[in-house]
Amino acid sequence: MIRLIILDFDGTIGDTQTLIINTMQKTIAALHLPSRTREQCAKMIGLPLKQTFTDLIDMTDEMGDECVVTYRRIFDEDNHPGAVPVFPHVMDTLQRLHAAGQTLTIASSRASASLMAFVKSMHLEEMIQLVMSCDDITHAKPHPEMVEKILERTGFKAEEAIVVGDTKYDILMGKGAGCHTVGVTYGNGSREEMEAAGADVIIDDFADIWEIVSTNAL
Repeated sequence: MIRLIILDFDGTIGDTQTLIINTMQKTIAALHLPSRTREQCAKMIGLPLKQTFTDLIDMTDEMGDECVVTYRRIFDEDNHPGAVPVFPHVMDTLQRLHAAGQTLTIASSRASASLMAFVKSMHLEEMIQLVMSCDDITHAKPHPEMVEKILERTGFKAEEAIVVGDTKYDILMGKGAGCHTVGVTYGNGSREEMEAAGADVIIDDFADIWEIVSTNAL
């Protein structure tokens, strides 16, 4: 029986892609770094913030740190109310799962302050019982540490949990911890990448998670 649902945030719950890519490109321009396309930037989403830049552009470690500072400043300036909508069917499905007794958690590469601001603005606090950010772990996705910590804190076994995300990093993280994995196609990753990573199920609509959980279809 599935009793614990571990959710990615960016590209799974919140549609942050436009804001993230715009901020990445503004950061690159502000620091006079070689330009990158929207497609190239999108492929980096899901990694820790500094790594999104150091993997995208050859740079020093110090410049990577400068990218983080600049990115966060621009992101905060542009993240006005309504800039990040919730994906279709996410809220009603989460409400249904919560009412059915499922333990809902978030495992995100986003920094804690930014992540918690979204959780509050989207009114997820009453449903989400534990939030794990990049600030809470030593090893980032796709390392399983984040999921392992959630399992430890909630007391559930890996076989009782599913990890839901939109990139191969989420799938690899979940599989590394021994959990079931569900990939969503409407976010930042591709179906092909998630299939290659070994996702147990891939869905096009978040609402399908209800049927997966209620019928134990894994």
